[in-house]
Amino acid sequence: MNTTAMSPLTVTPLGFGPDLKNATFDPLNETACENWKEIHHLVFHVANICFAVGLVIPTTLNLHMILLRGLLTIGCALFIIWATLYRCALDIMIWNSVFLVVNLLHFIYLVYKRRPIKIEKELSSLYKRMFEPLHVPPELFQRLTGQFCNIQTLKTGQAYAAEDKTSVDERLSILLKGKMKVSYRGHFLHNIYPCAFIDSPEFRSTQMNRGEKFQVTIIADDNCKFLCWSRERLTYFLESEPFLYEIFKYLIGKDITNKLYSLNDPTLNDKASKKIDRQPSLCSQLSVMQMRNSMASTSDSEDGLQMFLRGTSSASSLRNNQQEFYNAYGVSRLQHDVFC
Repeated sequence: MNTTAMSPLTVTPLGFGPDLKNATFDPLNETACENWKEIHHLVFHVANICFAVGLVIPTTLNLHMILLRGLLTIGCALFIIWATLYRCALDIMIWNSVFLVVNLLHFIYLVYKRRPIKIEKELSSLYKRMFEPLHVPPELFQRLTGQFCNIQTLKTGQAYAAEDKTSVDERLSILLKGKMKVSYRGHFLHNIYPCAFIDSPEFRSTQMNRGEKFQVTIIADDNCKFLCWSRERLTYFLESEPFLYEIFKYLIGKDITNKLYSLNDPTLNDKASKKIDRQPSLCSQLSVMQMRNSMASTSDSEDGLQMFLRGTSSASSLRNNQQEFYNAYGVSRLQHDVFC
């Protein structure tokens, strides 16, 4: 009875037993690479060469991202050709089609960003003279002049600003064409030539005090054309562009310095003003602001202005005129020595 019960468990025909050896090691035989398959088509290898070259391009190269995306795009296109014509592999073709679209879009975007920026003809001389030497990119200059900015004109004799009437809080302008003259109570102060700020001292002063009026009259001496920004929106834009904010601080300071020199020599022309390229100091900014914004605050303003305008361009005369200027318009010599 025990023998009969045990026989089904202990006696198993050899021909019908599970072949555990073959079941375990057959898959390994398929991946053991005992017999290498034939080499793929040349298109496959060229595609991989494109990937390899794209990945080893040094990042120090100026166009490395464009070259990388371009080579990846070519590689994906070759993989699609290889999978379609020589392997008939639908999955390889689909995946590489996705990669091709992604890399092609990146490539087009990068090429678009590198396109040459066209600056308007009216603004090209302004960019080349004022902004390009300071390494301002053309696209940044285009953003600066393309928003909250317009080009306006004045005919001969028309006023840009009038004493004690025009607010200084509304705009900031750069003269593009023509000539303007600045006067105080009928006394000529200086000229304004192309590629110079029209109201830089007022812009500088309104950073300290709001609601002020022009203390000078600015009149077009020729048919003039100027670039005009909304001051509030320009200030907001410069706060979001620190590099451009520093550029404007330098340009406005330099322009104020040039106006200070032209106050001492009213005959200073555009050609001579181009040669003035000094780093603006706080004393020069204070000087012109006092000349154009604070002269009316003292009773001796008229006499002091007459003394200053009679000055010559010699060094000794310049020092004497400046001393009279500081005494008459509220800036002490101590401030001059400290800030300069």
